[in-house]
Amino acid sequence: MSTPLSPPSDRMSGRAWGMLFVLCGAIFLEGIDVAMLNVALPSIRSDLDLSTGSLSWVMSSYVLGYGGFMLLGGRAADLLGRRRMFLAWLGVFIVFSGLGGFATEGWILILARFVTGVASAFMAPAGLSIITTNFAEGPQRNRALLVYAGTASAGFSLGLVVGGLLAEISWRWVFFAPVIMASAVLVAALVLIPGDDRPHHHARGFDLAGAVTVTAAMMTLVFAVVRLEDPAGEWPWAAGILTVGVALIAAFVAIERRSASPLVRLGILRSGPLVRANLGALLFGGSFFGFQFLVVLYLQELRGWSSLEAALALLAVGIDAILAPTLTPLLVNRFGNVRVIFGGLCLAVVAYALFLPIGLDWTYAAMFPTMIILGLGFALVYGPLTIAATDGVAEEEQGLAGGLLYTSFQFGSALGLSAVTAVHVAATGSDESLLTQLDGFRAALLIPFAMAAVAAVVIAFGLRGRGGTGTKVRRETPVTVESL
Repeated sequence: MSTPLSPPSDRMSGRAWGMLFVLCGAIFLEGIDVAMLNVALPSIRSDLDLSTGSLSWVMSSYVLGYGGFMLLGGRAADLLGRRRMFLAWLGVFIVFSGLGGFATEGWILILARFVTGVASAFMAPAGLSIITTNFAEGPQRNRALLVYAGTASAGFSLGLVVGGLLAEISWRWVFFAPVIMASAVLVAALVLIPGDDRPHHHARGFDLAGAVTVTAAMMTLVFAVVRLEDPAGEWPWAAGILTVGVALIAAFVAIERRSASPLVRLGILRSGPLVRANLGALLFGGSFFGFQFLVVLYLQELRGWSSLEAALALLAVGIDAILAPTLTPLLVNRFGNVRVIFGGLCLAVVAYALFLPIGLDWTYAAMFPTMIILGLGFALVYGPLTIAATDGVAEEEQGLAGGLLYTSFQFGSALGLSAVTAVHVAATGSDESLLTQLDGFRAALLIPFAMAAVAAVVIAFGLRGRGGTGTKVRRETPVTVESL
């Protein structure tokens, strides 16, 4: 078992804060990398002369690598060493992000984004599990996770603006800037992240069959979901791929039941709190990224705003970067994770509902309540969900718990993006009139609203137990917090 860098109290040592800042730098890097690329896509298409399909794969390839390898990445951190996995894949991230900046052909850029996604799939759960195994469970870990979550959101929010500015110079700086940042994080990580104890269960072997099967299953499922946005004629093909993915999941479960050293201990999925946290993450992630995608299209394509103006319009959502480490810990300590998450989801439902009647002449003042309420809702949901998904999980499975959580977020994001795109296309067809396009946006906005509402219902089931009251539940570890 790892020894926490700080004793189980509310105060953290200077070295613990240093390690946390390094890990926050990595998750900030991940968020800013994705966001900057979003606003640079038009410049990339123009410079490399990419088709719409190729441009779509610049984004989808990252999602495919990230979502496909996340479970393997989480378990690899447990089995092979969290620090080792974090540092090694941060190096891979640097190399292939740089390759993307030098790309002269679309296929090179797509390959670079795929490997960058794979690198993130190993880095993210490793970084999260370093936090959950080095900070004592309770107020100290909660604070660290909420700072971590707020930093991730800040990366995405600021990335939209920074990406717009860099794209004005050259889209290649959208790839070179993360290389510079990641190199600084790598140097600091070598000094500040403590060494791993002996990797857990290493002597018992590695579940190669399970690793291959689950990776193939997740890549197949994510691929099917991101292609569901294609025209109706492609849906049978996507449905066939989805069926293959489900069959691979069934095969994976059969392998894990028989494995002496399973990649994923299936018993972890019997935890109601963990399952609810991951379902909530899937639905909330889908609602948030689906909404953000629609808003950018609405502002740029329907209203004629520039990419930088659209990014600035969404900047208000980034208030969660301030609220997550300041307001959210107070609310979690007072009311407990479940009530805070439920309240945040209810705010998200209200925010989406306020945006449903969008018009062709809406001022930013009319949009602002949605942006600020959604930022508050995100602050109350993302960090506490991270706590809930890892709370009470054994140390040797913290990487797995992080992998499950990030898989849920990534799969939900892909599902939300595909769903809003499919509804928008179905509602507008080939009619490019402004009123028809507006009706398409209104129809598609029902998807984020519905996903957030269902997430609130899922989390509400946790209110029935003691966790919903904020009462701290006693467990085997000395310092504990309530869970879903």
